Amino acid sequence: MSRFRKGRYICDDEDASDGSSSNQGENEKSDNLDNEIAHLTEIRSRPHKLLNRPVPGRLKLSVPTLNMLVGREVNSSGRGRFSAADSCHIMSRFLPVHGPRSVDQMKSRVYVSQFSADGSLFVAGCQGSHIRIYNVDRNWQIQKNIQAKSLRWTITDTSISPDRRFLVYASVCPVVHIVDVGSTTTESVANITEIHDGLDFSVDGNDDDEFGIFSVKFSTDGKELVAAGSDNSIYVYDLQADRCTLRIPAHRSDVNTVCFADETGHLIFSGSDDKVCKVWDRRCFVTNGQASGVLMGHLEGITFLDSRRDGRYFISNGKDQTTKLWDIRKMSSNTSSTPRLRNSDFDYRWMSYPTHARTLKHPRDQSLATYSGHSVLRTLIRCYFSPEHSTGQKYIYTGSSDSYVYIYDLVSGAQVGRLDFHDAPVRDCSWHPYYPMIISSSWDGNIVRWEYPGTGEVYRRKRIVARYRSTRG
Repeated sequence: MSRFRKGRYICDDEDASDGSSSNQGENEKSDNLDNEIAHLTEIRSRPHKLLNRPVPGRLKLSVPTLNMLVGREVNSSGRGRFSAADSCHIMSRFLPVHGPRSVDQMKSRVYVSQFSADGSLFVAGCQGSHIRIYNVDRNWQIQKNIQAKSLRWTITDTSISPDRRFLVYASVCPVVHIVDVGSTTTESVANITEIHDGLDFSVDGNDDDEFGIFSVKFSTDGKELVAAGSDNSIYVYDLQADRCTLRIPAHRSDVNTVCFADETGHLIFSGSDDKVCKVWDRRCFVTNGQASGVLMGHLEGITFLDSRRDGRYFISNGKDQTTKLWDIRKMSSNTSSTPRLRNSDFDYRWMSYPTHARTLKHPRDQSLATYSGHSVLRTLIRCYFSPEHSTGQKYIYTGSSDSYVYIYDLVSGAQVGRLDFHDAPVRDCSWHPYYPMIISSSWDGNIVRWEYPGTGEVYRRKRIVARYRSTRG
């Protein structure tokens, strides 16, 4: 775990804490916030103390599942049932690393794979204008077969509304399309069998009508969308008013990723090829027009970020081949230029990351922790916190351009799992919110599921040997 010091968060015209700190070493832990995130994670996945009594004379180890079941039956805790933390303690020990079993084989590269918030639906988006929605509860039956409209290059992102009624999909253009998921039409061909309404994110004063949307997300209440564009901006679209209500010239380069920080929708996190993450508070943006703060630490552009949904912590994947954990209380009010630490320009789309650069560190790294081992090349690789309900968010998992899925322990940073099946980059993957199941999708076209304990039916595929041209995803 890397170093940090406590900062403060404000929403006014004063300067925020600069959040800078000295380098204490890659594996050193801090005494405040570092212990805080560890403590919060433990609370979510620690069994009740009456179920956690150590045996005299023995080391205190993880509580065996059998012991916890016995304790529940004799009502040791006095509650007559497991708490959410008790359940997480058990579920988080059963990593979904067995398999895989085939879900589908697509005819083109799969760029997006996501469960709905309740896990009942799963969506996969491909380069070939093709999106499929599966009904997980009905044995992965295809609920919607979507042929996208006005596609440029690929499906860059999709998002399912919280009520599971609508799906939006984005491409390298300023118009995001919306599809009625609940309609009876299974074959949804844009504007032939079904209308795919266009949501235009270009606004007055934006002269660049050729920009693309790299990331789009529903708000928790389903009333708004937030999007990240190749024109260095982030956008908010009001679905009830049917118009783009906010455009923020947010970064100095492409904005690859954006999300709401929590269910309130007030805070927005963004990440860009300019190598910094930014925090935006919409409650005070109108008055000062500036980001609430910036977070530095990545040496290359940021491909994706995921919020812990508590308005405080988030993680990001970077082209410097790392995932970083952030606390917004450490953010600073201004950006220091990332020092030029290498002589040659690095392009992740077709170049390997320089070996010597893997040991370099940002002199003002504000992250709480850095996780490495996976590869972030060729496309915008995504990373996530593991589910709160089943694991207490004690893991981080990420796709990788070396064709694996990696799972890291949030607190220790140790690699606890690596899923090996695909023949090409895994851009996206998704952990079921309630079951021990991970879906991985790849540029090889395969969509497969990993489970615990698994059924013993391992998917045997013909190994496809192919050359994939390195392109930006």
